[in-house]
Amino acid sequence: NEKGQYISPFHDIPIYADKDIFHMVVEVPRWSNAKMEIATKDPLNPIKQDVKKGKLRYVANLFPYKGYIWNYGAIPQTWEDPGHSDKHTGCCGDNDPIDVCEIGSKVCARGEIIRVKVLGILAMIDEGETDWKVIAINVDDPDAANYNDINDVKRLKPGYLEATVDWFRRYKVPDGKPENEFAFNAEFKDKDFAVDIIKSTHDYWKALVTKKTDGKGISCMNTTVSESPFKCDPDAAKAIVDALPPPCESACTIPTDVDKWFHHQKN
Repeated sequence: NEKGQYISPFHDIPIYADKDIFHMVVEVPRWSNAKMEIATKDPLNPIKQDVKKGKLRYVANLFPYKGYIWNYGAIPQTWEDPGHSDKHTGCCGDNDPIDVCEIGSKVCARGEIIRVKVLGILAMIDEGETDWKVIAINVDDPDAANYNDINDVKRLKPGYLEATVDWFRRYKVPDGKPENEFAFNAEFKDKDFAVDIIKSTHDYWKALVTKKTDGKGISCMNTTVSESPFKCDPDAAKAIVDALPPPCESACTIPTDVDKWFHHQKN
């Protein structure tokens, strides 16, 4: 944070930046390929590269695209509950914060926190799980004033939404997986619909971080959520980070003593 104290990008950054404006945590800069994401099961939820079968994950350059075609990230203090069947899709949540595709002109930096205006949403079904994709634009983008709903994207960026559906449909195919599916015939829903979905995922997050819902392995350690039993002080958060090995030693494991410490705090 502004004091140089360690915080969780999942739990400690407020969902709202202003009225009708949301915070977004940038996980993947546009045009890059490394599959980076908020590590929901690690204490303080650092942004880490996803690992599958012991190998770091990258998205393929899916013709005619190069890497991710937007700045990609998540809205903090949201959670797609895997125990809740979505009434629109008939599928449960994917157990992550809600995803955002930011369509502005700037290539953002990994870990950057930006303020975004929500424009619409796409309902993707990823291996039987609901995986909403929010379409948004950075409020500091020079053209942000011209974008207020999903129809503005269709008008001002012709082909971009179609490319977004195409990308999400096919991006796992090079890894030997089937194409993803979508609800609503892969049609984007408008801003109001999107905001309602975001608000519902915020409610699921509240239940998670206050222990009203079993997160089943998700780390809810935070430094700011007063009603959360997982709240810790800044010194404890620093101790967690200081105890971690350098990334070159171990990118994916948490030392046993940290596991014990967190288990003690949780109980």
